[in-house]
Amino acid sequence: MVPHLTTALTGPLKELETRILKAQPKIEHWFRSQWTEHAAPFYASVDLRNAGFKLAPVDTNLFPGGFNNLSQDFLPLAIQAATVAVEKACPEARGVLLIPENHTRNTFYLQNVAAIHGILRQAGLNVRVGSLLPEITEPTPIDLPNGKQLVLEPISRRGNRLVVGEDFSPCVVLLNNDLSGGIPDILKNIEQNLLPPPFAGWSTRRKTKHFSAYNDVCNEFAELIGIDPWLINPYFAHVGELDFQARQGEDVLADTVSELLNRIKAKYQEYGITHDPYVVVKADAGTYGMGVMTVKDPSEVTGLNRKQRNKMSVVKEGLEVNDVIIQEGVHTFETVNEAVAEPVVYMMDHFVVGGFYRVHTGRGVDENLNAPGMHFVPLAFENPCNSPDCDGNPDIAPNRFYAYGVVARLALLAASRELEAMNEEFGD
Repeated sequence: MVPHLTTALTGPLKELETRILKAQPKIEHWFRSQWTEHAAPFYASVDLRNAGFKLAPVDTNLFPGGFNNLSQDFLPLAIQAATVAVEKACPEARGVLLIPENHTRNTFYLQNVAAIHGILRQAGLNVRVGSLLPEITEPTPIDLPNGKQLVLEPISRRGNRLVVGEDFSPCVVLLNNDLSGGIPDILKNIEQNLLPPPFAGWSTRRKTKHFSAYNDVCNEFAELIGIDPWLINPYFAHVGELDFQARQGEDVLADTVSELLNRIKAKYQEYGITHDPYVVVKADAGTYGMGVMTVKDPSEVTGLNRKQRNKMSVVKEGLEVNDVIIQEGVHTFETVNEAVAEPVVYMMDHFVVGGFYRVHTGRGVDENLNAPGMHFVPLAFENPCNSPDCDGNPDIAPNRFYAYGVVARLALLAASRELEAMNEEFGD
């Protein structure tokens, strides 16, 4: 279920990890029962932060980029998981139409698309990459930095089916586009299996809804293994009706930041933690690390200068920010070559298929690492095994990553429940 990996941290977290390791049979049984009741998303990535005293997800992406940053050691796991995921969507599937972001100039992102293409192809599927860009009117090859080539093709619609070329119209359409700019008409009401569902895109999805679902999952899991849910769950709050340019809602934002910081301080006192608490203010919808600021005092969110207001007011695809999630900041005490790092765990269906460290040489332990200047270091197998060493110390690398895989799968389960609720609201 979860591979043995080398990790960057050799420090604390032993009590939490020990609890998780001792409860491993109970945990895996619980996950199996959950996946009989809830359908896992096709794929996801989860950003984790490990503070030593706390291990928690800070973001869950349902249209993950970065498959090109995974170690090649993971390829067999990814191929097997992709096979399961496609079979669930369409048991007779012979092909997949893959629709990426409109980033034709971002060749690093396109390497991710090529990696997904390769995984699906090795799973025994015919794969074509269809672009939503209007300028793609014929098959367009793009040379990638790693020496490979990706061919983008125009998508057409025949009735309620998407087609590429003369007759390529598979039963599965896989989105690697988070639809921040809204759902294009060409994707609406198609009869093919569209994965993830378009309402999972950032035009409708909200981070506060995800972490509300995660809060419920955490409470159930914490009761299962007998831990304080705060150890794996960041506090959060929501503030709406904001206008950063007009400075509308600043006072409410500052008051909410103050309340959340006080809640965190109380927990720090309970556990004897001496680090300074902080929160992260993020756009409630959006990705790519846009619309994010770290705050240690409520005064920092009032009287923002023009540069700060511009940064917070608009995110990807020009999506205006009127709602934010204020999330408890989780320090990261992992490092790679003395640079601050955070693990990112990748899953397909309900299987962990790999991960990497997001590393930033110019950021601190309490700062957002998803920013220009970051780089990625693949996690690598330490031993060719798919289970933790239950008799080993909790802080040895395989067991540390088992804990990461457990927390990432909790976030995945929360995303599954989140999508079920969204389907009732936005589904056909």
